[in-house]
This record gives sequence, structure tokens and C-alpha cells, in this order.
Amino acid sequence: MKNKFKNIRLNLVVIITLIFSATSCGDFLDVDEYFYDQMSLDSAFSKREYVEGWFSNAFEHMASDIGEWRGNFKYASDDMFTYDQGSSKDYQNGNYSAENQLGEDNLGRLYEAVRKASTFLNNVHKCKELSYTEIADYQGQAMFLRAYAYWALLRKYGPVPIIPEEGLDVSLSYEELSLPRSHFDDVVDFIEKDLVQASRILPGVRPVNNLGRPTRGAALALRARVLLYAASPLFNGNEDFYNLKDKEGNVLVSLEYDESKWAKAAAAAKEVINLGRYELYTIAPDVNTPEYERPPYHEVYSEEKYPNGWADVDPLKSYKSNFDGTIQGSKNPELIFTRTKNNGHIVRDCMPKGIEGYNKVAVTQKQVDAYYMNDGRTIQEAETEGDYKRLGFTTASNPDQEGGYPFVPVDVSLMYVNREPRFYASIAFNGSIWEAESATDPQFRNYQAFYYRNLVDGKEGFKENCPLTGIGLKKYYHPEDSYNPGGYIQNKTEPTIRYAEILLIYAEALNELTPGKQYTFDTFNSNEITVEYNQSELRAAIKPIRMRAGIPDLDDNTYNNQNNFRIALKKERQIELFAENAFRYTDLRRWKDAMKEESEQIMGCNINIGEQESVKQRFYTPTVVTSVPKSFLQRMYLWPFPKHELKRNINLSQNPGWGSN
Repeated sequence: MKNKFKNIRLNLVVIITLIFSATSCGDFLDVDEYFYDQMSLDSAFSKREYVEGWFSNAFEHMASDIGEWRGNFKYASDDMFTYDQGSSKDYQNGNYSAENQLGEDNLGRLYEAVRKASTFLNNVHKCKELSYTEIADYQGQAMFLRAYAYWALLRKYGPVPIIPEEGLDVSLSYEELSLPRSHFDDVVDFIEKDLVQASRILPGVRPVNNLGRPTRGAALALRARVLLYAASPLFNGNEDFYNLKDKEGNVLVSLEYDESKWAKAAAAAKEVINLGRYELYTIAPDVNTPEYERPPYHEVYSEEKYPNGWADVDPLKSYKSNFDGTIQGSKNPELIFTRTKNNGHIVRDCMPKGIEGYNKVAVTQKQVDAYYMNDGRTIQEAETEGDYKRLGFTTASNPDQEGGYPFVPVDVSLMYVNREPRFYASIAFNGSIWEAESATDPQFRNYQAFYYRNLVDGKEGFKENCPLTGIGLKKYYHPEDSYNPGGYIQNKTEPTIRYAEILLIYAEALNELTPGKQYTFDTFNSNEITVEYNQSELRAAIKPIRMRAGIPDLDDNTYNNQNNFRIALKKERQIELFAENAFRYTDLRRWKDAMKEESEQIMGCNINIGEQESVKQRFYTPTVVTSVPKSFLQRMYLWPFPKHELKRNINLSQNPGWGSN
């Protein structure tokens, strides 16, 4: 009997191995792989433990292929980049092609996720050991996985082939299985259908040990993100895509503008808001918090409690705690979905060499200049009034002393003083402090990193082994993080989808509607929801974000003017969502702003300047990073399909500007 059991287990291992065998990058319609799936389905879905193993393997794609930190798109825009990866420079300069994919050749893996999800959906009901509720939950999760995979494909390539839900006929040849690209709107509709169905059956909340599994809110939030993308100028009335066609010459996008797409995105975001389950995470000021670390006094907001003010909010800690590991994901009311993958590697990429980091992430001057002053003025407005200084340094580390400023130590450029809390939560300016509190040896704690030439963290000789702008990233760093002896890295929870994004989606989409025009849609639970342009609703979405950040609300002139609000909204996304999910890369493309913004040369500090008193001011002279040239061509709005895939799938057409098939 024992031997019989062993044989069963051995056969199961063989079956599971066949099911889970990864396809090559180009084999997204591999017949043999699918054939083995068909041969093993009855066994794979016969027992609860097999089903759980099967689905865990399928869901692993969320971590390895679909997750928002996958690949280098986060380093491919005008906000930040790295020095060590030739690919980072290649992304910035558009030095990629159908033959040179820069490590982004994961088309096959994404379609593998689609195929696994569809196979699971069509077979999980066969397991007699699962209850109806459990089967429904699994189906909802599989729909979410499939939708996320298609979203990753859509964002990257634009219109893509839709695999039949019922699966593929394994009796057909590969050539017969070759599928053409579907219309963009059809792909969006397919994703939305999956997410709506998923939202109807997924639970509202998960136990702590299932944090990385989707909920109703996650499905609805992803839907809002996808619909915002579909409503944006890149695919909503973009006549530049007249030549985006399939092999038969059919245009794959609608060239006519449709305002209702914005309304649909607004309604989708509103559904998430109406769940009443999520809110921006805030921390109250500590009783010992000195007054100088509080936002400048405002006669309204300093006296009002959140969300009408910041009297009971510590802006710096409230924002930063979402990213640095201070709060567990399961306890964060702002977190809608996470893959739970630890971002420790990102922390080490950012940390200075002096405390065992890799010291390679550079933030651009453009991103630094986007942040507001601590009273809500832009740096341009503050400079006009003499309150933004480009010359001079702090002379004291204690703000109570003359020459000292909050959140800024001694010997720091006055360019970096009196900035909003999100700046200090995110930016490693020259001279910033890395606490490294977990390090055993005190010499590694409270490390002040300088990026002047020939210092340990600066440019050494001809080696560009430092942040090439002289400005680093600190958003995911926790004060206890250290790679020095005795040190450790605080566990991070990836903010894959958080509530602040939903508020920004709602505001952006609502602002694009014609005043006085209403739109009504069915909700996921068959009710109705109506949206219309409404300045009060715009304020209700944006104001909590700014109150949490400790800066005044936008003025009436901004709320009352759609163009002014559009500009402010873009800036708010650039700041609030900085260094998350490659948002900047996606935003500039969907807004069709990339031709301008991504063609501007990267600016930073002059890292060829040393620390000598006589010259160090020149370090802060705006300087072009010549080693990372920038360019942006029309074709770069969409990623090219790999050449080998075009050869295998005879019905797949290439994106415009990337050559023939």
C-alpha cells in the first residue's frame, strides 16, 4: 500500500511538472505544452491540495512577471534612472527594437499566465473536495490574474491577441492557432468583464495570511486603472494611430474621441470609493514632535482635523509609512492590493556605498523641482518672492539655531530647505542622513551621504558609480534599514494599488467631462451610479491627499478651470505616486506628453565638482547628464513585439515604426 501511495505521489509530481513547465519567451501558444495540460487536468483538479498547488503556481506570475516592479520601466522615464544597467540608458534613449528587447521579452510568460488562469477557470469546479464558496473564490482570483496579465500586455504593446476563454484546440497546427491582434476596445472590454465578474464573487477582505490575494476592492480598483488608461489621449481619439492595424489592414483603435470613456473611468473609481473600506493612512503627531517639524501655521488647516486640515496628522510619517515598512500591509487601510514582494533590493540599490548600499539610483532635477515648498507654493513662486535660495548652505543641524531648518542637517544646500514633507520622505539630497539604526557599530549610524566628486559615495575618477544627478531615492528606506554588521532591512509591502491612486483617478476622469452632462452606469452589484463634472467632487478627491501631505488645498481658480486643474492633477500624480509602479512612464505616454517631456535632457547636479569650500557651490549648478542621452520618437509610445514572435505567429502585426514583420 505504501508503494502504491508513493507511485501516486510520483505520478502527481510528473503531472504537476508537466503543467508547470515554463514556456520559452516566444511560445505563448505552444501546442505541446497545452496538450500536456489537457492530458493531466482530471488528475490536477481531483483533490484540494492539487488545486491549491496548481493555483499557487499560476498566481506566482503576479510576483515574477506581472508585478508593477517587474522590469526597468520604473527607470525609463524622466523622474529617475540607474547608472549600472546599460539597459537603463537604452530605455532612456529608445535604444531597443524587435530584436533587442532589453530584458523585457516576457510576452510568453504573460500569455502563460492567461492560459493558466483560463485552464483553471474551466476546471476548478471538478474538485469535489471544494465547497461552492471556495470554488467561486478561486474563480474570482483566476479572473483577476487573467485581467492583470492582459493589462500588463495592453499597457506595453497596445492591442494584443485575446486567447479564447475555452482554450485552444490542440488538434490544430501552430499556424492554425496563430491569432491576430484584437481591437483595443475589445481587449479593454474583456479585462473589464473579468474584473466585474471577479468583484461580484471575491470577498471584501482577506485574512492576514492571504494579504497577497485579490479582494473585491482590488478587482474594482484595477478596473478603474485600466479604464483611465483607455480614456486617456493615447487611445481615445488619437489620430496618430491611423496606421496601428492588424494583418488584414483593420485599424485596431478608434480614431474618434469618446468622452464617455472618461465618465466610465470616473464611475469605476467612484465604486471603489463607495465601498467605504479604504482611506488614506495617517499618523498623529507624537506628543514630543517639535513645532518646527509641523507644517507652517495656516489659519484654517492648522486648526482643523483631517481630512479638513492637518491638526491631527504627522505628514512626513503618514506618507512615508506606506512604503518603508513602518506599517504592515494587513493593517494599512490605504492598501488595496499588494503582491507582498519585499522591496529590499530597491532599498539597497538606493543606499550609499558608505553603509554597504549599491548607490545607483538617481533622481532627476525635474522631479526634485516638482515638489512644493512647505507652504504649498511652487519653487518658482517662492523664488519670485525671495524665499527659495539656490545659493548657500545650512550652518546648523538644529532648527532652533540660526542657520538650521527642519528635516535638513548641517552643510546642506538651501535649495533643499522648507520643502513639503513628501520631498523629505522620498528624496536623498546631497548631505541627507541615513540613520541605519540597526547597525551594531555606531560609526555606521546616522551616516551623512555626500555625492561630491572623489568622496566614497560620489564619482571616483572616471567611474560613474554614483547617482549621476547627485540626487538619490529614499522613499522605501526605513530608519532601521542597514546592511552593516548586525543590521537588517525592515520588511516592505509593495504598494501595488493604494487608495491615493483611486482618488487621483476619480479626479482626473471627472475633470474631463463636459459641465452639465451626466452619465449613468450599472455598478458591479447591478445598482446605478451617476457621474458628472463637479468641482466639489474634485476637491473631495484631491484635498485629503494634500492635507495628509501637510500643504494647503488647491485654490478656487484651479478648481474652477478645467485646464488649470488638469495641470495641477498631473503634478500631483508626479509627486504623490513618484517611484511607484512605473506610473510616470505610463502617465506621460497615455497623456501623449512624452514627445515633449521625454525628449528633454536629464538634468541634475554637477557630480564632477568636489567638496572644497571654494568650489562646492558649483555642484548644484543644473547640469545635463551627458552619459544618459534622452530622445523620444513617435513609435516609442508602444513597445515593439519581439521579432521571433512575429515569425511564429504569422497573424501578429508589429506596432507602427518598428519595421516590418
